[in-house]
Amino acid sequence: MALGHLAAARVVAQNRLAKQRLSALPPEHRPQDEAAGYAIQAQAHSELAATLGAIVGHKIGCTTAVMQRYLNVPNPCAGGIFANSVHRNGASVLHSSFVRPGVECEIAVLLQNDLPAMGRPYTKETVADAVGAIAAGIEIVDERYHDFHSLGTPTLIADDFFDAGCVIGTPVRDWRALDISALVGRTLINGVEAGRGTARDVMGYPFAALAWLANSLIDRGQYLKRDEFVFTGSVVETLWVNPGDNVAVEVDNLGTATLSFLSR
Repeated sequence: MALGHLAAARVVAQNRLAKQRLSALPPEHRPQDEAAGYAIQAQAHSELAATLGAIVGHKIGCTTAVMQRYLNVPNPCAGGIFANSVHRNGASVLHSSFVRPGVECEIAVLLQNDLPAMGRPYTKETVADAVGAIAAGIEIVDERYHDFHSLGTPTLIADDFFDAGCVIGTPVRDWRALDISALVGRTLINGVEAGRGTARDVMGYPFAALAWLANSLIDRGQYLKRDEFVFTGSVVETLWVNPGDNVAVEVDNLGTATLSFLSR
């Protein structure tokens, strides 16, 4: 690990734990490409594990056109999800636990097998046997930046690309009986629909995003593991929430995930 990566990772970790907005990493430590961003991310995970727990899942950002337009990032980007940031369905969290929290409407994939290197890239078809269940999910994101557009994609990757936690709905194990690409997801804030999208918006099929992540991790000397989960990307543009808001994500045939943001 380059000394610059370690220094940058410590800035990222300290910023997150202190709930402070990040303006930019020091120029001498700022990642110049996505590979450097992921290297810093891996070190930041080690720095944060004592407080936030182990990495138990993964998120993929910018897998849909709506999110690529919103963030002005043209390709998928991955981050880790820590054990202590996974909330039970129906949980309540303090709005003040975040800098500026938002929510995203996603299909989560729960893995029943590892996806190690196998000598050729994974496809949406070849990852399917590793999928034990799918579920409706809320990804909690946090705009812990003064201006995320000015930071650049590599720095956002270093900080897990906005991730701040998640809620996973009831797992559906009979997913093969579903036309997954046709599933419609909706985000409701205080009972009012605020946006909707379709699973096919996620790179044509959510398992295509899963395959992308599997290949990306292998390229970085890692791999997806049994019992981990993957949030495949939001089908609805990020919605920023206020204290007191109640959030529900509904996905056809997958049920509902809910979360409340308490004011105190």
